Amino acid sequence: MIRVIFGVIWVAVFLIVTLPFLGLMELLWLKYPHLWEKGCFRLIQFGFRVLGFICGVRTTTIGMENITDDGPVLYVANHRSFFDVIMTYPQFRSITGFVAKSGFRKVPILPIWIGRLYGEFLVKDDIRQNLESILKAIDHVKQGISMFIFPEGMRSTGEDERELLEFHEGSFKIATKAGCPIVPVAICGSREIFEAHFPFVRAGHVVIEYGKPIETRGLSRQELRGIGARVREEIQEMVIKNHELVSPGSGK
Repeated sequence: MIRVIFGVIWVAVFLIVTLPFLGLMELLWLKYPHLWEKGCFRLIQFGFRVLGFICGVRTTTIGMENITDDGPVLYVANHRSFFDVIMTYPQFRSITGFVAKSGFRKVPILPIWIGRLYGEFLVKDDIRQNLESILKAIDHVKQGISMFIFPEGMRSTGEDERELLEFHEGSFKIATKAGCPIVPVAICGSREIFEAHFPFVRAGHVVIEYGKPIETRGLSRQELRGIGARVREEIQEMVIKNHELVSPGSGK
């Protein structure tokens, strides 16, 4: 329980203390927009790193060479925990926006940060709103901003993390319409930190692997229609491979 208490305190303090910073950065944006974005990005990365440390999360990362800053990409990952974002976001080299569930809008101040860093929200059963969010994400990529999405649409709650939910093909339009590469991301062990024994947080081991980028330019229509299944298969293969690297009992 002590990790939960300290984690909640850190999140609350971080959001409150950084609120004036947002105002200051707004003034900075008028003259130095790039510096403004970089400052916000690095500050959020710092906040997530500290939260991961407080919660006792140990991370093993494979394929760091596939995290690129040469141009925008679409990161696509399986989704098991709130900690998926907390543990991956500090690893990115360039500004990356998340496509997040609308539930995060209920957290005070957090939606402001998500919006400042090109994040977009998906609303359950609201096709029109979700289409608008996907179109905005496509525009972000065309402007040089990488995006991160969980195409399962929700956190998988199954006992076996090796079983992925079906991927929503619409998620991949961000890459296919913008013509950017897709980087598959496999996350193992994250559910054992929190969701497996809610409301407690337990120290644990998370394995993250970034697969080789999949180019979308030059693909035929048939290949584009099957891109979701292809990415899902690659992520599942990485999850199965890395499952044994997680601490005993995780994901089972």
